[in-house]
Amino acid sequence: MTGSIMFNEGPIKGVVLRELKAFVDDRGWLVELFREDEIESQFHPVMSYVSSTLPGVKRGPHEHVDQADFFCFIGPSNFLLRLWDNRAESATYRNVTNLGVGEDNRMAVLVPLGVVHAYKNTGNTPGIVLNFPNRLYRGVGRRDEIDEIRHEDDPDTIFRIDD
Repeated sequence: MTGSIMFNEGPIKGVVLRELKAFVDDRGWLVELFREDEIESQFHPVMSYVSSTLPGVKRGPHEHVDQADFFCFIGPSNFLLRLWDNRAESATYRNVTNLGVGEDNRMAVLVPLGVVHAYKNTGNTPGIVLNFPNRLYRGVGRRDEIDEIRHEDDPDTIFRIDD
């Protein structure tokens, strides 16, 4: 339960999970992050970024109005990723999903618009997260408004990762 609204543990329609397989040899390893033949064209990336999150630190929760995120958690470190279906028209509305992702469970996660998401570094080292969203941050030339509803800025939010 989160706040006074009940969420049901379960999958969320439209969220795509793909194990990231490491190809290991005597030089190290390689992981394919994105392949256009594995996700629908509407979710193909238009930009990418990498972030580092310190141990114990969380990012989110927030959701996007017109953007899908394509996160890749490959390590180092591990994360708790929590997703809430906040789309009233969705068959999985009010479902919540918790995933352990990162070094111990390399995973690509497609998060459609309207799905609230947050992650927390649960490891002991800074963790790296890559994202390949299907929209440009703040649009062409960074001239648009930010496409986020930042629930993390609301002290009374029902979306909490530490519960």
